[in-house]
Amino acid sequence: MSTETRVGLIGAGYIATWHADALRATPGVRITAVCDLDETAANGLASSTGGKAFYAVDDLIDARVCDAVHILTPPHLHKQIAIQCLRGGLDVLVEKPVAESAAETREIAEIAKETGKCFRAGHNFLGLPAYQRMKAEMQKGTYGRISGCEITWALPLAPLRSGPFTLWLLRQPQNLLLELGPHLFAFAHDLFGTVEVLHAQAARPIALPGDDMRPQAFRILARAGGVEITFTLSMVETVDDRSVTLRGSSARARLDYAQDVLVVERENASDLVVNPLRRQLDLSRQHLWQGMKNAAVQLKSLNTKNPYGRSFRGMNAALYGPTGTATPFDGDKAVQVMQAIDDAIALLPEAVLKVAAPAVQTRKPRPTAMVIGGTGFIGRALTRRLVADGRDVRVLSRGRSGPFPDLPDNVETVAASLHDLDGLTEAMKGIDVVFNLAKALETSWADCLVNDVGVATRVGMACEQAGVKRLIYTGTIASYDMSDPAVKITEDTGFAEDMTDRNLYARSKAECEKQLMKLHRDRGLPLVIARPGIVVGEGGPLQHWGIGRWHGAGAVRIWGHGRNILPFVLNDDIADGLVRMIDAPVEGQSFNLIGEPMLSARDYFDAIHTELGARIRVSSGNLHAFYASDALKYGLKKYALRRPGVIRPSLADWKSRAHFSPFVNEKPKRLLGWKPEADRTTFIERAITKANLFGF
Repeated sequence: MSTETRVGLIGAGYIATWHADALRATPGVRITAVCDLDETAANGLASSTGGKAFYAVDDLIDARVCDAVHILTPPHLHKQIAIQCLRGGLDVLVEKPVAESAAETREIAEIAKETGKCFRAGHNFLGLPAYQRMKAEMQKGTYGRISGCEITWALPLAPLRSGPFTLWLLRQPQNLLLELGPHLFAFAHDLFGTVEVLHAQAARPIALPGDDMRPQAFRILARAGGVEITFTLSMVETVDDRSVTLRGSSARARLDYAQDVLVVERENASDLVVNPLRRQLDLSRQHLWQGMKNAAVQLKSLNTKNPYGRSFRGMNAALYGPTGTATPFDGDKAVQVMQAIDDAIALLPEAVLKVAAPAVQTRKPRPTAMVIGGTGFIGRALTRRLVADGRDVRVLSRGRSGPFPDLPDNVETVAASLHDLDGLTEAMKGIDVVFNLAKALETSWADCLVNDVGVATRVGMACEQAGVKRLIYTGTIASYDMSDPAVKITEDTGFAEDMTDRNLYARSKAECEKQLMKLHRDRGLPLVIARPGIVVGEGGPLQHWGIGRWHGAGAVRIWGHGRNILPFVLNDDIADGLVRMIDAPVEGQSFNLIGEPMLSARDYFDAIHTELGARIRVSSGNLHAFYASDALKYGLKKYALRRPGVIRPSLADWKSRAHFSPFVNEKPKRLLGWKPEADRTTFIERAITKANLFGF
């Protein structure tokens, strides 16, 4: 009889890739199915894992191709799907949070007992090797008697400030604690037992669209097993601190669970002079040893065993290993973890949990403009500008709600698949102008052709069939070769004929433009193309990857030397330029929407320091070194890991990321009457001072 466990993944989003990678590395496990309502997502993950794609949970259960499933959908769907699968004869692991309350979690656990199947919670950090060492040493008494514990999650949560605001975790204030709290409370429960919550408070509120307030920090005091526990959650732009600290009578142990590093600070018996030296030398030795060990693991595994990935592997080893020691992940533990979170939520002031009532609708919107990608950074500003100009707007979204609760008379949100030509055509009925701001960040050219080029072309065809008077497509300046400082870029510069040596995003967006222009020439598609520069302003991210490679909120490696002027542009100016393209006689033309030349990358970070008092550590990025490192990664991925479709961008592509070539923005000013912000002081005020880059 085979001992192989057949596992299905329900949900094919971001977290599913982590589960899939860990499962493929787990002996005795085979991924046999992937299920997602999004057929493209299901097919894509299924093809990379060798499983069969399903588009409904019932179909997966009926196929009898799985022994267990990992449920990786948005949390509000967890309970229904878990019960459905348990009653269908499958063991279930449910990604955290396992449900929206302890009561729902308890219901899942009861159904598991009733059906005789296993219910486990995806508290993956409990599988981290360094955590398991910490727990074992604590239980042996190495740290002495534990009197206190601090468990911290301090990591920026960009959606709070820049969206998308339609995510589940932003729907209710308590969802933030439900989303992040399980990591912290699972540690506490596993170490000390049942957690008694004594106090809870929220801080650093921020307004979502419609003045709907959300806290960006929580502080919770609790007790478990005689240990005083402090939980700290911080979601503003802060240095990454995800840690568990145990204060014992013999030692203080600190686990950095983001880096899989455990450091123990102990007393020693040396005299007054040597004692502090020995203490620091011991800490240095531990840091050096663990750093070297983790680097060796990364090198040997070709970067497939980073700490986050190792936590999933450790969890799977407990679930599917020969000993089957899944105790920390069992469903009854999940019930207690969720009960503690519920208790914390119950102690929060009523004002913290209050959700702003949406504005009362007095009439149904009569949209003449459609924005595809209207929930994004540019899309939100554009939609509000259209409304300010007297137009009603239809926003195309995956869901039926959007970030415009204060505009019910003017904005309607409709759900339509970008892969459904008939659905898109129907959604465009009565629409005069369509703005397509959609983009797909894919990892293979085949996926780019399907999810970016195919979508852009399909939107163009739907515009034709629906009789849309103008399609305004948003491309990117990244498609240009910007490697030569002596070359000035205008709209006549054009893209390279052969883009195969460019990064996938630049190549894909260029191909989108090419196919849309073909529709314009051959069939009269009423097309205008916009290419924004590096867009900044309120609602934009601090960690903007158009400027450099970020290492948390406090350090950035600029693309290149950072002294050349960058093509910055304010988000409101982009919205103004797009709106001006509606009626201007510019069909079939393209426009580079670049602000007036003002700031280099180093100027930008100096301004952040001057205006906000935050000194970000800025380093020059050697583009030749980036290119060489990328060449090494390319070789390893292609020949050692044998991954299909691996690309290697050229040196010119890497130099283009530094935006060495200056832009000339005369065409949009001349033909559209566009006037981007020209005053440096005002630009800095709008791009930095009032942009809420840090969230507080």
